Amino acid sequence: MQDALVTKAADNVRILSAAMVQKAKSGHPGGAMGAADAITLLFAEFLRFDPDDPHWMARDRFFMDPGHMSPLLYSELALLGKLSMDDLKNFRQRNSKTPGHPELDVSLGIENSSGPLGIGHGIALGAAIAERFMVERFGEILNHKTVVLVSDGGIQEEIAYGVGRIAGHLGLSNLIFFYDANEVQLSCKTKDVMSQDFVKQYESWGFRVLEADGNNIDSLRQAFTKAWKETEKPVLVIGHTTMAKGAIAEDGTSFEGAVSTHGQPLNAAGASTEATIRALGGNSENPFEIFEDVQQAFETRKNELRLLVKKWKEEKTEWDKNNQEKAKTLSSWLSGKAPVVNLSSLPVKEGVATRVTSGSVLAHLAENVKNCICSSADLSNSDNTQAFLDKTGIFRPGDFSGAFVQVGVAELTMGAICCGIALHGGLYPICATFFVFSDFMKPVLRMAALMGLPVKFVYTHDSFRVGEDGPTHQPIEHETQIRLLEGLKKVSGQSEMLVLRPADAYETVAAWEMAFENDNSPTVLILTRQVVKTLPYQGIAYETAAMCRKGAYILSDNTSANARPDLTFVANGSDVLLTHDAAEILRAEGLQVRVVSMISPALFLSQSEEYRKNILVPWTPVYAQSSGLPLLFEKVVGGFGKTVGLERFGASAPAGILEKEFGYTPEAVAAAAKQYLQEFKANVEEFLKLYK
Repeated sequence: MQDALVTKAADNVRILSAAMVQKAKSGHPGGAMGAADAITLLFAEFLRFDPDDPHWMARDRFFMDPGHMSPLLYSELALLGKLSMDDLKNFRQRNSKTPGHPELDVSLGIENSSGPLGIGHGIALGAAIAERFMVERFGEILNHKTVVLVSDGGIQEEIAYGVGRIAGHLGLSNLIFFYDANEVQLSCKTKDVMSQDFVKQYESWGFRVLEADGNNIDSLRQAFTKAWKETEKPVLVIGHTTMAKGAIAEDGTSFEGAVSTHGQPLNAAGASTEATIRALGGNSENPFEIFEDVQQAFETRKNELRLLVKKWKEEKTEWDKNNQEKAKTLSSWLSGKAPVVNLSSLPVKEGVATRVTSGSVLAHLAENVKNCICSSADLSNSDNTQAFLDKTGIFRPGDFSGAFVQVGVAELTMGAICCGIALHGGLYPICATFFVFSDFMKPVLRMAALMGLPVKFVYTHDSFRVGEDGPTHQPIEHETQIRLLEGLKKVSGQSEMLVLRPADAYETVAAWEMAFENDNSPTVLILTRQVVKTLPYQGIAYETAAMCRKGAYILSDNTSANARPDLTFVANGSDVLLTHDAAEILRAEGLQVRVVSMISPALFLSQSEEYRKNILVPWTPVYAQSSGLPLLFEKVVGGFGKTVGLERFGASAPAGILEKEFGYTPEAVAAAAKQYLQEFKANVEEFLKLYK
């Protein structure tokens, strides 16, 4: 396109962005208006995509980090015919296609949900890694660029450091950052919070850094052309833009660069939306329109892209003929169907930590599920992802033949990378660290759940039994925290996240199978550091443990037929065997005691009422034992049930000593359970008196 026409299209975007925010009476117009030239040019000349098939495998990916700049993206999609003027008018309204921050919808051209600043950096890095992984296996037929819009705020987030370090180290020349450097943030100017030299910073990480006048089409075109030609390094294009480009007051006073324009409608910022629209060539009475010549130019662009895609498809057909096995594999990977993971024949070593069993599974996955990518935050030899690594190799600059991302000590970055790998399509990411360090990953866990990404999060060292490492490394509140996400439900009723804490080797195997069957939400596996004995299964261990697929099952029970248990223990993870041993003490005293292994309370609660009542008989004593906060099982114990756990930070000592001190021995649990039975009886009697 001619420079003047691109500028006019960018002005059209500015008009639409300002109008959307004004109509909604909320939003962020300034950044959208400032970056309009750069992003319009990207869509008009550089980004490669199929106008008729948004899921085209070889498309360039465009990710948004600053989700508050959503009016910019929505306006660009309107120029492409993906969104209507009515869609733009419904900005930030209920059930619209244009929510306040973009929400994943590839069919519309929205490649990621965005909101928490910085996460988009990691997502883009993950997608770029995924592209290199695919090209390594299938060739240049899948070559594409990954482009991400970043802002001053995102650059400031700590995750930007991890992303910059890793992207530069790996030499990802397919990755392009456009930095909208407008020197304004929500509450102040950027000079008030930072003064570093970004050119030197990113060059030190191994980036090619280019600078451009972010509101000059020719300057931007030169920078993007160089970025697209880069073959050795990731690229940072610093676009020096003007916040609220074109914004004026009714009297013509400029509001360009004003902090007030960042997070509110122009009228509220002291400027005038109407005057701004008129000055930009729009109709202030009807701003929701696309200029005729702009619309025609984008129709021409779409036709050019159709020819490009047609040529690619012809090449792909020829490639399929010459690479039949690879073509079959690629089709399978991109089918959207998760790989079938059947571990029934996997040799299971008994009496080991569940992290060790997980390692055996990971080794199997590395050998048999070739579209898995694994990562660890510098703990592979402790969280047992080393077993996966031993069967493959790490990604290195120019070499993506392996399947393992060494991210270093960077849990948040790692999680975001895995989200990007999942968003790219065709691949299943796994990442691991100690459970206590999941604290660093909360934003990513939430975003993975929001986007329904099948990332597998592996968390080891699951309780105070970490022992000598002390309270800083002993997760207490963490299982409860992470299960809050499991408590959120999709419209279908399915949990937004699957959280599994297996009790032994066989439940761990079942948990991994469940993780791959769960292909539309994240899965979290919570695993032990310490050795756990095999549960006393009745029947074939693999088949019995598989009953945990319903969230809970009866492990052992001496209750007579047609009788009600005197007591039911509920637990998960390493606490299951503990409660079983406590039950054996009580059984020896003549009590009828049931032990229930509950790998996921939320999954159990999703089962039929009949099943739930069969496992936990209503209005019978239920004693739930947790290694963390007691409220973990509150929703399942019923009536006068009791939940117990650890309501303090841990301590540094061998695990066995801590178990005795904290009351996690069979004898202590049995004694506490007997005390509870007395309380239960008293509570029932009191209840009957009140409601006789």
